[in-house]
Amino acid sequence: MAEEDYGRYVDWAQMGDAAASANASPMKGDGKVDPRELKSQARSGVWGKSHKQRALVYQQLVRAIPCRTVTPDAEVYRDLMGDGEGKRQASSLPLPDFVDGTPVPRYCLKAEAMGAAHAVISCVASQFPDISFCPALPAVAGLLLHFSPDEARCFEAVSRMLACNEPGRRLLDQTFLAYESSCMTFGDLANKYCPVAHKLVVSTATDVLEVYSDWQRWVLGDLPFSHAARVLDVYLVEGYKVLYRVALALLKFYRKQKMAAAGGSGKQPPPAQQDSSVVRADIQAFVKGIGASVTPDKLLEKAFSIRLFSRKEIMLLHLANEKSLQQKGITVKQKRRNVQLAVNADNFSSEIVSAKEIRDIWSWIPERFALCQPELLFTTSTHGCSLNRFYSHCEGHEPTLLLLRTTDGEVCGAFLSTDWEERKRGGNKLSFFGTGECFVFRMKPEMERYEWVVIKHPELASGGQAQSLDMLEDDQPGAGNDANSNSNTEANAHTLPVDPSGPNASDRLSPFLAARHFHLNSRNTSMFMAGNFDSIIIGGGEGNALYIDAELNHGRSGRCATFDNPPLCAESFQVALLEVWGFQDSMAG
Repeated sequence: MAEEDYGRYVDWAQMGDAAASANASPMKGDGKVDPRELKSQARSGVWGKSHKQRALVYQQLVRAIPCRTVTPDAEVYRDLMGDGEGKRQASSLPLPDFVDGTPVPRYCLKAEAMGAAHAVISCVASQFPDISFCPALPAVAGLLLHFSPDEARCFEAVSRMLACNEPGRRLLDQTFLAYESSCMTFGDLANKYCPVAHKLVVSTATDVLEVYSDWQRWVLGDLPFSHAARVLDVYLVEGYKVLYRVALALLKFYRKQKMAAAGGSGKQPPPAQQDSSVVRADIQAFVKGIGASVTPDKLLEKAFSIRLFSRKEIMLLHLANEKSLQQKGITVKQKRRNVQLAVNADNFSSEIVSAKEIRDIWSWIPERFALCQPELLFTTSTHGCSLNRFYSHCEGHEPTLLLLRTTDGEVCGAFLSTDWEERKRGGNKLSFFGTGECFVFRMKPEMERYEWVVIKHPELASGGQAQSLDMLEDDQPGAGNDANSNSNTEANAHTLPVDPSGPNASDRLSPFLAARHFHLNSRNTSMFMAGNFDSIIIGGGEGNALYIDAELNHGRSGRCATFDNPPLCAESFQVALLEVWGFQDSMAG
């Protein structure tokens, strides 16, 4: 039997130095890799030395994907599509609507290979009628075709990726709901792990969410072939989380390039805001030309240096975003109201911050609240300086935003993820509650946000586990954190309270969203918010980020272990004005 040609679709003239891989022999005769070595070899890029080696490893990896019992294979493709290999015209096989107008990237493929890719995607559309939105499919099909001996084998590989049924694992988004949730999740991750680059996007684009809607295309579509192939190596081994990592790395490199173009790393005047389409095109052009400044090795090195939460936690965050979209009725593609429009300058009126400042604060909040607009719940100028009235106006609202101006003109505040009514669970005892999405901030002299310390230091999450925040298999209920105890706790891990409702994973929030599902080596790092009849406290552990008395008149601010913040204002201050804002669903009505 003739040897299979794994490079039949490749235009070797476009491959540059990589053309040398065309005739290189696999590391072993059959090209198979010990499963224990897959991860290290994928990250090292060793498969790129031989085109055939990479093709054979891809076959090994694709065949190992757990799939539905009835998954169409190469024989199904041959039966349906017949013998048209090399004769198909892309123009005669238009791409299905579910790719949302995304073309097949050229990826150093021969011109006639475009027809083959269109044929594969067309057959996928007929065999997977449940797919309603999958703009990443053309890039994936183009990459796999590059390493396939024929269309049928490429179709089988794509089909197995789409039919993956391993619990908690997905390789391709196949609905608009899943895709939009992934965009929101990327926004959350960029906000937390690339704050400087995120701030650049916020300051330059009129619609941040529109810019981040391209995040998958940066990785699967815009990257040059040499970079995309290296990403595919690790993507097939390690899964969807790799896409987030690489996209975050691209955002970091984009910011670095913009800073260099602006004249160095020193402080620059804020850039002028542009239409989001201009920023999107600018990022796309940077990614397409990244080969001039960033090698594939450098890209992956940057991607894997970002200390993300575990795959399980990101999956649960994705589910929370998905649930939020479902509650808003967003399950099919439609015109989105962006984060800037949600804060309508004509309707917004605060005595503490301007419309521009509230927009900046809005860029920090979790993406699933981006379609909400601020709703004033309480202000001391109208409701008086009473803690009881504070509670009565704020209870029943989750999350809330607290803004405070001191008599010295200092402005600070906090994003508080949990309903103040939760304080009642502790009875008369001042006990902490809340989740890891809480953060504190100050507006002057410069805007600074201080997040949960565990986000930047995951080693604090549990003794001996620095790389992930894996949810416990068996959550055990524990006592609430005593707000009056700011001393270090025992060496034993503290078990946080468990929400008994919701036996399914989709009903439980990850540590990204709640602190009650895993152990912390010190409860000082999980003291988010507390309140009783004589004070409210935000942030604990060795001090409080904010302490405000029952008259909402006097307060203190200091460093606390939960947010690792400096004092947000004078350490002892008098309140001039305090406001609490809720989040009104702008899609309602």
